[in-house]
Amino acid sequence: MKNKLLHLSRRQFLQGAGVALSLPAFESFAAGTATDDKSPRRLVCVGNHLGFYPGNFFPKAPGKGYVPTSTLKPLETHRDDLTVFSHLDHELNGGHKAVQGFLTSITKEEAAGFPQKNISLDQAAAEHVGSSTRFPSINTGIEGGTDMCWTRAGVHVPPINNPATLFRGLFVNSPQGVREAERTRLKHRASVLDALRDSASALNRTLNAVDRDKLDQYLTSVRDVERRLQMSKEWLDRPKPKSPIDDVLDEERQHIDEVALLYDLMALALQTDSTRVATLETPMAFRTAELDLGSYHGLSHHSKSEDRIGQLQIVEAFLATKLSDFISRLKEAQIFDKTLIVFGSGMSDGSIHSNRNLPVLLAGAGFIHQGHVVCPAEQHKRVPLSNLWLSVLHWFGANADRFGRSTGTFSPMEIG
Repeated sequence: MKNKLLHLSRRQFLQGAGVALSLPAFESFAAGTATDDKSPRRLVCVGNHLGFYPGNFFPKAPGKGYVPTSTLKPLETHRDDLTVFSHLDHELNGGHKAVQGFLTSITKEEAAGFPQKNISLDQAAAEHVGSSTRFPSINTGIEGGTDMCWTRAGVHVPPINNPATLFRGLFVNSPQGVREAERTRLKHRASVLDALRDSASALNRTLNAVDRDKLDQYLTSVRDVERRLQMSKEWLDRPKPKSPIDDVLDEERQHIDEVALLYDLMALALQTDSTRVATLETPMAFRTAELDLGSYHGLSHHSKSEDRIGQLQIVEAFLATKLSDFISRLKEAQIFDKTLIVFGSGMSDGSIHSNRNLPVLLAGAGFIHQGHVVCPAEQHKRVPLSNLWLSVLHWFGANADRFGRSTGTFSPMEIG
């Protein structure tokens, strides 16, 4: 049996499992604790691909008495409920490519070298929630996205960019026939995964170290699919909550309207406990012409032009205003003190494609916020951004020893 396995081709392995499913290219072939339902905690991550111009974002003075910059002015109503961080970064380079590491601190290409792969902050929190909610996470964004969210298997989680699709998922119950078809699909999919897992486990004994690592990554992705299938089955026949707003229909919308609507739907998803983890991504293709401005990507390459920086102020103040409105919605729903909002980017100054001194803001969670926290700027003293993410996971209730490139925790705020 061992000799036969050594000479199996990838195609034969798949045929033996009875499915056409993509496996890693092995070199050898060539020769969840539920959250407390009484007071659940929620996590929202908002990422902007093109960052925020540093002069518009970071206050000059540290502490609570800072003078708000143009980006922070729309958030003045909530200044006691947020903390701005200076001199944090995810230790990645690569300009636009490094933006994908905002919530991971690890690129997809180097993920195999880390125990947690390149799982993002939101998905790690979603694993902790498990099947306590209908959706472990809801990932939204304007069309184009930022590649911000990644599963433990290193698979990108694409954002939902159609508000009508999100509305139907949250509030429209599927007909009985559709649910039965989905049940059949889930059952078949589960049996396929069982066959693949058994075959892969038998194969593991014949592989070299490099291929065993690849197989481990593959089995991790299988386990991730299994977990999601189980969650789907648990919620398949449970009725969805009634929508407190009118139906959201499929229609052409301006990007500025989509941002507001996606924020509203995220707020409703959290309020109805349909999920406890949500994300929103703003891509570099965000249409700023709707704000009577030039190309957003073009503006980000400002070359210190006062006119372009002034136009960036308008864009960034708009994005901060929508965040402020979202915070107000959560306060009205009385869930803000149990919701932690992460707002920022894996890019700092888009003009020079800098991934250093990332714009990062935390809001809510019942913290005693510190205004503007200035972290050490020196390379040998710099605090890794993933240290902050590890502290966020601990607040959320996840029992993680490390996250990304973390060297410990970083939590300058006290919980009130």
